[in-house]
Amino acid sequence: MKDAIKSLWRNGATPPVAETGRAEYSQGTEGEGAVPSPREAFRQALRERLNARMSTVRHKVLVMSGKGGVGKSTVAVNLALGLARRGKRVGLLDVDVHGPTVPIMIGLEGARLGEGENGLLPAEAKGVKVVSIAFILAADNTPVIWRGPLKMSMIQQFLGGVDWGELDYLVIDAPPGTGDEPLSIAQLIHDAKALVVTTPQRVATSDVAKSIVFCQKLKMPLIGVVENMAGLVCPHCGGAVHVFPGGAAERMAREMNVPLLASIPIDPTVAEDADGGRGFVGREESPAAQAMQRVVGAVLELK
Repeated sequence: MKDAIKSLWRNGATPPVAETGRAEYSQGTEGEGAVPSPREAFRQALRERLNARMSTVRHKVLVMSGKGGVGKSTVAVNLALGLARRGKRVGLLDVDVHGPTVPIMIGLEGARLGEGENGLLPAEAKGVKVVSIAFILAADNTPVIWRGPLKMSMIQQFLGGVDWGELDYLVIDAPPGTGDEPLSIAQLIHDAKALVVTTPQRVATSDVAKSIVFCQKLKMPLIGVVENMAGLVCPHCGGAVHVFPGGAAERMAREMNVPLLASIPIDPTVAEDADGGRGFVGREESPAAQAMQRVVGAVLELK
């Protein structure tokens, strides 16, 4: 892990130091005539490198939710796979520092980042470039015991120190809540757009609504809401059994004036494909895949 992080630093990433939120100056006062300190000059150079990296990515899509366990990673992985199936150049960044699951879901468990002339190289699967902190941990059960500044630093490293190349879409999978990780993305990528995931019941939407307000306060455009686990598809008759109380997601979207893009039903094959590292979006006969394709279609319409 240390070697990988050192490589990130060598290739334009930020060392894990606390951000003060203010520029430092070696002489004079902040403003005209002030000379940035070496540390601040270094940070500025890294910010410029990050911006240069992201300038080669046309669309950045943050998949987030105020609630845990709603299927953000499932949506993020299958969105990336669905876009790649449409012939797009796609990257997938897992910024769930404490619980990365993207590598399992996309079939890259045990993968490692490579090293290239222009930075670290993403792992690749099914036409998608993938970066996750899991790729630099010593073992699958190694915990990441970090506070906010270290997490923001790692996200900066993954954005600015990785050679993503030219992409049509960078899909970013965030952990639940409106804390360090989604806030870092909002601050570092000024043209990012958000996709918010929820489940049907009010217990979920009451927290998910906070994610929508988060986007509004930070002026991050919201693509729409995806309702996951919207009924169980019977494997015998094909009918839907509503496991959770329904209607809350639709009401929330209507009241907050955001589009409800799709309702993805519970389907046993979704879990099987996730555990098998396959993704379910390619199962054309599956109602879950058909709903996911509507999400892919909405993202393809981004200008």
